[in-house]
Amino acid sequence: MEFIKKIFSPIGATLGYIQNHFKAMLFLLLLFLIFAPTNEDHLATNNLQKISLVGPILEISEVLLQIEEATENKDIKGVLFVIDSPGGAVAPSIELAYAIKRLREKKPVVAYASGTIASGSYYASIWANEIIVNPGSMVGSIGVVMQGADFSELMKNIGIKTQSVQAGKYKKVGTPDRAWEDYEVNELNKVIQGTYDMFTKDVANARGLDIRKRDLYANAHIFTAHQAKEVGLVDALGVGYDAKLRLIELSGVTNPSWNQEDKFEKFMKKISASTALTLHTYFPALALK
Repeated sequence: MEFIKKIFSPIGATLGYIQNHFKAMLFLLLLFLIFAPTNEDHLATNNLQKISLVGPILEISEVLLQIEEATENKDIKGVLFVIDSPGGAVAPSIELAYAIKRLREKKPVVAYASGTIASGSYYASIWANEIIVNPGSMVGSIGVVMQGADFSELMKNIGIKTQSVQAGKYKKVGTPDRAWEDYEVNELNKVIQGTYDMFTKDVANARGLDIRKRDLYANAHIFTAHQAKEVGLVDALGVGYDAKLRLIELSGVTNPSWNQEDKFEKFMKKISASTALTLHTYFPALALK
């Protein structure tokens, strides 16, 4: 009897596990049926990766993670960096730019502007092997801005005053409860000019442009796609189809297979971009514009 129990004990344990976890297993089965690939193409490992940068550049953790994963993934032979962004905060834009630079050291990157590629989003793309833009794109706006409101009149009308204690002459630079003093504006200009010098130097180095002629291609000029090509900011004009073909050429793959973006993730990206735009509108900071 003990011998028989030992033989059938694995089967009994399996049946017991199924009985005890039936609801959980049923739930997992339903999830699999809902989200499972609909054909064999989706099961294949992709060798080309499309990464999108959409909306204001503020929260970039997801895009940055995708770039870093594509950098280390040996199955990925090339990346299409699709951009439609007006720019955004300085630090996140630089994070993206240097992530693309590291990516290019291992595999080709084509940046494609499907709409706007300006300021911080242009910064993010400068180290791609090539920048291809839609003929209807707006390009450039290589500049830096720090802006804020002066609420002093409104506060006076509704009877509100601010009070603070601070150490350091410049500690209240940029506060919105009064007009900025000349020495405060000069202090902010120092930061703005330093950031602008860094921005234009990186653009010149990445694109092979003359930094001494930066007023031609920088200085916050806004260009059409054709004008941007004339001053050296982009390499070619084309649509998404052309950008994909160019990446296939650079990567050398014979059977191109692209990643499929999850519909739910795409929806969440749109929500995130809208939220970021709202926050940036009401809480502005130092930005590339």
